[in-house]
Amino acid sequence: MTDGAVKTPPLTLAQAQRRLIALAPALPVEHRAAAECAGFYLAHPVTAQRSQPDAPLSAMDGYALRAADLPGPWTVIGESAAGHPFAGTVGTGQAARISTGAVVPDGADMVLLQEDATRNGDALLLTGTPPSPPERHIRPAGMDFSEAAPLLAHGTRIGAAQIALAIAGGHQYLRVRRPVNVVVIDCGDELGAPGKPLGPHQIPASNGPMLAAMAALCPVKVTRIGPVPDDLGQLAAAFEKAAHADIVVTSGGASVGDHDLIRPALEAAGAALDFWRVAIKPGKPLLVARRGRQVILGLPGNPASAFVTGLLFMLPLLRAALGAAEPLPRAIPVPLAHDMAAGGSRTEFLRARWDGARVTLDALQDSGALTPLARANALVMRPAGAPAAPLGTDVPVYMLESAGIA
Repeated sequence: MTDGAVKTPPLTLAQAQRRLIALAPALPVEHRAAAECAGFYLAHPVTAQRSQPDAPLSAMDGYALRAADLPGPWTVIGESAAGHPFAGTVGTGQAARISTGAVVPDGADMVLLQEDATRNGDALLLTGTPPSPPERHIRPAGMDFSEAAPLLAHGTRIGAAQIALAIAGGHQYLRVRRPVNVVVIDCGDELGAPGKPLGPHQIPASNGPMLAAMAALCPVKVTRIGPVPDDLGQLAAAFEKAAHADIVVTSGGASVGDHDLIRPALEAAGAALDFWRVAIKPGKPLLVARRGRQVILGLPGNPASAFVTGLLFMLPLLRAALGAAEPLPRAIPVPLAHDMAAGGSRTEFLRARWDGARVTLDALQDSGALTPLARANALVMRPAGAPAAPLGTDVPVYMLESAGIA
């Protein structure tokens, strides 16, 4: 890793993300109980092993009967309850009491709502309006899905609804990639351990806990190391301690100043630089290297820079390693609550607040400031060279709350 890399123009955001995703380690696939798969990504598509429902079910409480017998009257001959179907057949002039979720008896093709009928003993009379069409209140067999139908695609993120669908489809276990082993290393002489007495030149090491919390949004096993001082030997020792990790994330020391030692420490540890510097603000001095199958992601030390690059690079890398079909975050168009200045030479990510209708940029955008980061629930992306945008203009916005980060 020589300084010749410094002369290479920074990559665009899209170029850097594409290169990073291509480096994601291929983790082993394991069978995990479906109920314990929240947050994972499917390593194999899920196909239905049964039909849902596997028989016609009533969607309402009422009476199952034959539409051809309208307008009645009918004789009630039994009952079909959820989990306790009526064993007989509904014939001409007959009806069966039925509850929501119960199997529609053989012979019946309509459910008459209980509020549209009057019952006296076993005699049933029509007193309201029958359903139109007659099958309106019947859920046909296979309405949700049929046996052998595709349910969930490879790479789908598994949430509560996906767990329910897989189990309903007959699956007790799902194939997913094992959790990612991640090591987060805080670097810098200026950093002190959280909660410990600080020297006048020090600040608490907050990036490591922040990045670990962001990583925990994915199925990971996180180990934190540091803060590690700007010392080549101690940094090399930290990388050796992290040799077991699938992914190593560092914060600070990724630039080329006299005290930025991540690159030489990686070189000493046998890592190979893949790329360095991305044309974004904040977060330009981002570094990506490889050591065997291990991927090292060197993030900037300023907290806003670490946060933004964590969102744009660390989380996508983790998702890709876990097998996500779509690992990158998505921006959505949101109107501005005020005018916005033209963009500069780099794509910018501005801390902002969305009020449910429009988005307002924070007045403080310094990459070293944590207060605007903590009060932001959105990041506004201003592309390089973007023209000035007046109030009401739709701009691309990353919603932090929906991503579980804010």
